[in-house]
Amino acid sequence: MTNNILFFLLPKSKVAYVEADSTLRQVMEKLDYHGYTAIPILTKDGHYYGTITEGDILREIKRDDFKSLVEAENVTLKDIERKHDCVPIHSTETMENLLMTAVDQNFVPVLDDNDVFIGIITRKSIIVSALNDLNMNKNNKEKWYE
Repeated sequence: MTNNILFFLLPKSKVAYVEADSTLRQVMEKLDYHGYTAIPILTKDGHYYGTITEGDILREIKRDDFKSLVEAENVTLKDIERKHDCVPIHSTETMENLLMTAVDQNFVPVLDDNDVFIGIITRKSIIVSALNDLNMNKNNKEKWYE
């Protein structure tokens, strides 16, 4: 397995994310469209703001007792209480720190030296790489999964 964590990076241009001033309805539609259960939140200037999850949305709907989807257009992400944000790391972090961070979250937001969001590393990409390395070490030169 490589020691450079950027090997695993899914760049921002390929990441589905929402901005902090997005409405609850916009977030629900984006999560549904992509089939995700969590998505990064960014500020207008590209900084990582947090993570919104389906659970956060369900708690908000329950708390505010929405009667229709239209009501979700009046709530922004800044108004929603989030239970857990994915912990970000910097692009210069060690592989050990990446692995320790990825243990407890589905993806790890990655920031550059100016704390600007540059993408994510998924736990899946790390596991697939490890499985491929194990498979290749068994004298089988084919990749297990892409």
